[in-house]
Amino acid sequence: MLEGLSSSLQKALGKLRSKGKLTESDVQEAMREVRLALLAADVNVKVVRDFVARVRERAVGQDVQKSLTPGQQVIKIVYEELTELMGGTQARIQMAAKPPTVIMLVGLQGAGKTTAIAKLGLAFRQHQHRPLLVAADVYRPAAIDQLHVLGRQVDIPVFDMGTETNPVDIVRNGMAEAERQGADVVLVDTAGRLHIDDALMTELEDMKSTIEPSEVLLVVDAMTGQDAVHVAETFHERLGVTGVILTKLDGDARGGAALTVRAVTGCAIKYVGLGEKIEPLEPFHPDRLASRILGMGDVLSLIERAQERFDMDKAKEMEERMRSASFSLNDFQEMFRQVRNLGPLDQIMKMIPGMNKLKGIENVDLNDKRFVRMDAIISSMTKAERLDPSVMNASRRRRIANGSGTTVREVNQLLKQFEQTQDMMKRMSGMGKKLGRKNAMNALKSMGGLKDAAQLENLEEAFSSKVTSHEPRKRQHRAKKKRK
Repeated sequence: MLEGLSSSLQKALGKLRSKGKLTESDVQEAMREVRLALLAADVNVKVVRDFVARVRERAVGQDVQKSLTPGQQVIKIVYEELTELMGGTQARIQMAAKPPTVIMLVGLQGAGKTTAIAKLGLAFRQHQHRPLLVAADVYRPAAIDQLHVLGRQVDIPVFDMGTETNPVDIVRNGMAEAERQGADVVLVDTAGRLHIDDALMTELEDMKSTIEPSEVLLVVDAMTGQDAVHVAETFHERLGVTGVILTKLDGDARGGAALTVRAVTGCAIKYVGLGEKIEPLEPFHPDRLASRILGMGDVLSLIERAQERFDMDKAKEMEERMRSASFSLNDFQEMFRQVRNLGPLDQIMKMIPGMNKLKGIENVDLNDKRFVRMDAIISSMTKAERLDPSVMNASRRRRIANGSGTTVREVNQLLKQFEQTQDMMKRMSGMGKKLGRKNAMNALKSMGGLKDAAQLENLEEAFSSKVTSHEPRKRQHRAKKKRK
C-alpha cells in the first residue's frame, strides 16, 4: 500500500535524520526530493507546490524542540503537513437525528461500489446497527444478483424490484421497506457508467431529491490516481458529495488519489477498502496513514484490529500456559492461526514501527501460504506428538511430511521454529523474576505502568514490607554465623 511513495519519501528524509545541524541548502535538497517523490506518486501539481512551500516555510528558521534533532524536526513537520493534506482528523458518518440514516453510494462502473456497499453494511452491523441494502443499479448485468450474494455473505437483507423498474421508484419503495423491517441504516447501490454523462447525473440527482440522504459517498478506485480526483470533482459539482470511499488502496503503490482528493475537492475520505475479502471497510485515519507512509508504523490500527479479531479467551489461556512453561505445538498452531486473522502478514509487519529498517527483513518469507503448510504439518501429527515433540524420530517425520503434502525439511524447520519460540517464552517468563527492586521500578515507570506518585509510593511500601518482614530472620542468621 503506497509502497512507491513511502520508500521515496523515506529515502528523501532519511538523509536528514543523522544530521545534528541543518543548513538551508540541506532543507532545499530534501524538499526537492520530496517534490519529485510526490509528483512520481501522481499527486496534483498545485497540491505538491503548496505542500512543499508550507513545509519549507516551517522548516527554515524553525525553533527546534529540545527532544528532537533538526532532522527529526523536519520529518515531524512533513508528517504534520501530510496529515493535514489528507484531512487532519478522521471524518465520521453523519447519522440522521431520526432513523433511518440513508447513505447513497455513487461512482463510475468498476470502482467497486457493490462490494463497498456490502463491506460498509458489515461495518455498521458490527456496531449494532440494522442495515438494509437497496439494489438500484438496473443497468449493469447481474448487479442485483451480485448484491444478493454479498448480502447473504454478510447476513444483511437486500431489497430489489428487478431490472425493469425505474431506480427512483426502487429507492422510494426501499425506504418504505426499511421502515417495515425496522432498519436504522439504508445503503443505496446506484448505477455507474464507464464515463461521466448527463443522463447518469440527472438520474442520481432525482434519486437524491427523492430520499434526501444524510450522506452521498463517492466510491473511487485508488489505483486510478489523478483520474479519481477528476471524477470526484465532477460528482461533487452535481451531487454535493459529502465523503469519499477509496477502494483497492492496498494495490496502490503511488498514493496520488489518497493525497489529492481532500485538497482538490474538499471532500473528506471517510473509508478505505483493503483486500478482496468481504471484511468491514476501514475508517480512514489521516494521521495513521501519514505515519505508515513515513515508515513510522501504525500501532493504533494494529491494536484495534487485534481487539476485533483476536479470541481473547484463547489468548488468555495461551498466556497462562506460556507462564507455566507448558507451551505445546497445539498452542503454537493456535498462535499463528490468530495472527493470520489479523490479515496479510506483510501488511501487519509494516504497522510495526522500525520493522522496515531491520536487517534481512526483506528476505523473510511473509507469504500466507507458508502458514497453511505449517497448519497442515501440525494437523498431521498425533496428539502425543503435539504435546511432546521430543518423540519425533526420522520415521515419524517422514509420515508427517507425507500426510501433510510437505517435505521432511519443512517439518524439521517447523519443529526448530517451535523450539525457538518455546525458548523465547521461557526467557520472557523468567525476566520478571530476575529484576531487582530498583530495576523493576525503572522498568515499570518506563513502560507507563505507574500512572502517578501514589501508585509508586504504594508499590515501594509493598517492597519495603517484604524486606522488613525478613529482617529479624536475617539478624538471627548473622548472629548465629558470628557465634560460630
